[in-house]
Amino acid sequence: MSASTEPMLRVGTLGAARIAPTALLKPARDVHGVEVMAVAARDRSKAHTFATKHGIPRVLDSYEQLIADPDIDAIYNPLPNGLHGHYTIAALEAGKHVLCEKPFTANADEAEAVAAVAARHPELVLMEAFHWRYHPLAERIRGIISSGELGKVRNIETFMCIPLPLPNDIRYDIGLAGGALMDTGCYAIHQLRAFADATGAGEPHVAKAEAKTLHKRPEIDRWIRAELDFDSAGEARLRGRIHASLWSGVGLRITVRVTGNAGELRCLNVTQPHVYHRASIRTATGRTSVHDPDKRSTYWHQLGAFAAVIAGDRSHLLTGTDDSVANMRVIDDVYRAAGLEPRRPTAV
Repeated sequence: MSASTEPMLRVGTLGAARIAPTALLKPARDVHGVEVMAVAARDRSKAHTFATKHGIPRVLDSYEQLIADPDIDAIYNPLPNGLHGHYTIAALEAGKHVLCEKPFTANADEAEAVAAVAARHPELVLMEAFHWRYHPLAERIRGIISSGELGKVRNIETFMCIPLPLPNDIRYDIGLAGGALMDTGCYAIHQLRAFADATGAGEPHVAKAEAKTLHKRPEIDRWIRAELDFDSAGEARLRGRIHASLWSGVGLRITVRVTGNAGELRCLNVTQPHVYHRASIRTATGRTSVHDPDKRSTYWHQLGAFAAVIAGDRSHLLTGTDDSVANMRVIDDVYRAAGLEPRRPTAV
């Protein structure tokens, strides 16, 4: 697809976050009718450098100015976790559509507050940026699960572990709603819920959890794991397990395993399959590879879906507010089960 000379969707980005070029700027070049028009950061010189590097036409002086700009239709919110809720609400109340980075908010109470504002503005689109869910591979795996090819699904296990032993990184900042569960664990929980949903199961209940925290910051989890139970549609209960880390002995592991009484599916890197992925099914008849040849990025699919929903096709909205609130509830419950407190919004 080529970029339109008359953009239908004019996007402004809050801040010069590291994820913005990958999640928004690059895919916007290839999604028809989308153009990134402006950026604002608390440090204007940083915003100017970012705009120059990425060809963004305008630099505004503040987040508030960007949100209020009448020439902007939608806001991309990649701010630190603790600021997501405040600025998403501000954007909605200013009449802007919002693509908000994960995790949706600092905690479930704030998620419900954001969802309530969104409900008062049904003409606007609010999407949480769980980009993995928009790639065809995610729906293909859900289709395999729901088809019964694996038999009755008994267990789903997700790993979202990366090596980031940098304690001064904002991901470890409690004041910005940091922690491994918030950063990588929100993916592990979201993938578990999405694949469990394909079995007809309800939302999970946290059975138990444990975490390893920073020595000098015991409120911040560097790795965390939890066991979850689901209300299953059949006679056998579905059980789940999530593993998430920013700093642990696991290193790099991004996998999903779905086990049924007739087979097992394993997938490496369902989060960014356009980079590389490997998936297979093992049953009594042997092993079958599962591969999706689509090389377009998860972010391209996500931005295309965002634009399509704004254009009126709500069938493309896979990560709306109901899903976001449910995911934050599980995150909060995992923290409590591990003996930690749910995160709090950042003071503005």
